[in-house]
Amino acid sequence: MAPSAVPSTARVAEKWARRAASAGGEYQAGVEGTGRSWAAASTAAEKNYQSGVTAAAAAGRFGKGVAKAGDAKWKKNAVEKGPMRYSQGVGVAQQDYAAQVGPYLEAIGRTDLPPRGMVGAEQNYARVSAIGKALRALKMGR
Repeated sequence: MAPSAVPSTARVAEKWARRAASAGGEYQAGVEGTGRSWAAASTAAEKNYQSGVTAAAAAGRFGKGVAKAGDAKWKKNAVEKGPMRYSQGVGVAQQDYAAQVGPYLEAIGRTDLPPRGMVGAEQNYARVSAIGKALRALKMGR
């Protein structure tokens, strides 16, 4: 039997990068054209997710993956991909950020604070505590 003809790793990687880089429109069309509910499918898969994460944690896969990638890979990818994606993501998420932070800012604004004391005075910590309690109550739905 003759061995299988396999292209070089470099050729496969180059083809993947070239073809994937031009697939943005197909990606978008797939997202927009799906008939499935992402939320419903994700909710239905929650137990599978939990089982998978638990099994991975028990096998130490997270730590193994971190060790395999190492600092060099993390830093290279963070520097080469991160700045552009971060800036773009922040711009896209501005309305979501406002919707999420707004209730907390409003809660802080409604919180009655005790009077300030001199710098370092114990009574100043009561101000911090009042804000902390108001934010925690909001988060916990009280």
